[in-house]
Amino acid sequence: MVLTKKRLLQPGERIRVLVVDDSVVIRRLVTHALEQDPALEVVGTASNGSIALQRIVQLTPDVLTLDIEMPEMDGLATLRRLRTDFPHLRVIMFSTLTERGAAVTLEALTLGADDYVAKASNEGSLDQSMARLRQELIPKIKQFFMQPGKAPAPVPSAAIGVVPASPGPQSIAVPASGKPAPKILVIGVSTGGPTALGALLPELPANFPLPVLLVQHMPPMFTRLLAERLHSTCKLAVEEAGSDSVVEPGKVLIAPGDYHMKITSGVRGVRTFLDQSAPQNSCRPAVDALFSSVGEVYGGAAIAVMLTGMGQDGLRGTEILKAQGASVIAQDEASSVVWGMPGAVVAAGLADKVLPLDQIAREIVRLAGR
Repeated sequence: MVLTKKRLLQPGERIRVLVVDDSVVIRRLVTHALEQDPALEVVGTASNGSIALQRIVQLTPDVLTLDIEMPEMDGLATLRRLRTDFPHLRVIMFSTLTERGAAVTLEALTLGADDYVAKASNEGSLDQSMARLRQELIPKIKQFFMQPGKAPAPVPSAAIGVVPASPGPQSIAVPASGKPAPKILVIGVSTGGPTALGALLPELPANFPLPVLLVQHMPPMFTRLLAERLHSTCKLAVEEAGSDSVVEPGKVLIAPGDYHMKITSGVRGVRTFLDQSAPQNSCRPAVDALFSSVGEVYGGAAIAVMLTGMGQDGLRGTEILKAQGASVIAQDEASSVVWGMPGAVVAAGLADKVLPLDQIAREIVRLAGR
C-alpha cells in the first residue's frame, strides 16, 4: 500500500522522523541536519530493521529514513514488513550512487517506498554533506504533509479547454479546426514515477503508433536501470536516450540522469540531443526542457501526460504545448504519491482529462488513434 494524500499537520505539530542506518556517522549526520528545521523532530534512531520495527511501536514516527545495506534485517526486508504492519508510514530510502544501490532502490520503490535520497559521499566537508542533506532530504520529507493554514491549490470545476495567458512567441492559438492529430506522446513524472510507469507503459500495445519521450527525475545510472526494468515488462522497446537517438514509433526514450533531453528535426528525421545547461525548476533532466522542445518541433501535435511528482516542473512546458493545441492528461490526486506536478497542471486549467493512473493508458490509446 502506498499513501497518496498529504496529511494536514495540526498547529504546532512537527513531523516525527525515525532514522534507520547501521552507520553511527550517518545517523548523527541525518539527525543533526533534520533537527535544524523547526517543522521536523527526530524521535529516535535504529541500527537495523529489526530494531526499527520495535521502535516504531514505541515512538510512532510519521516518516522513516531507511538504509538499504544493514546487518540482521536489511532495508528491503524491513520495507516488506513495514508495508504489511505499518502501511501508513512514509518511507524514504537511503541509496548509494552505485549500480547495486540504484538497482536495489528501484526494487524498493516497486515494493512501496515513497521516495529516496542518495547517501552523502565521503568527498567534501561535513558542512557540505549537511547542506546537501538539508537541501535534498528535508523537502522530500515535507512533500507528504500540509502545513496548518496552507490550503491546497483550488482545482477549477470547469478546467477543460481553459488555457491561461502565457506570454512568449510559443504561446499561439489553438487551431480553429480543433486539436491537431497527435504525432508524439510525452510524459513527465517524479516522486512515485517508477511504480506509475510500471503500471502505465506495459498497457501501451505493441502497435502503438507514436514515439514516446519521458522525463523521470532521477540521477545518472538510475535512469538506465529504470529503462532496462521497463523494457523487460513493456511491449514497446524502452531505452535510455543518447545524443542522436532516433525518435520513432515503437520506442520509449527516457531522459538520462543529469542531462536535459530535447529534440531536433532535420533531414535524418527527429532525433534527441542532450545538454547540461542549467537545471530548470532545480531539475536536470527537466520536464519543461523536453516539453518546450517538443513544442518547437511538433507544435500541438502531441499528447502530454503529467504523472505523480513533487513540485511544478512541466507546468510551463505544458502551457506551451496546450496553447498550440496539444491534448493534456493529468494523473488524479487519489492515485498520485505526490500531487505536485499534476496538481499544478490541473490548477492552471491545462488538463483536458484528470484520470486515475489505471485509466490513463486507455485514454492515450484513444487519442493516439484519432
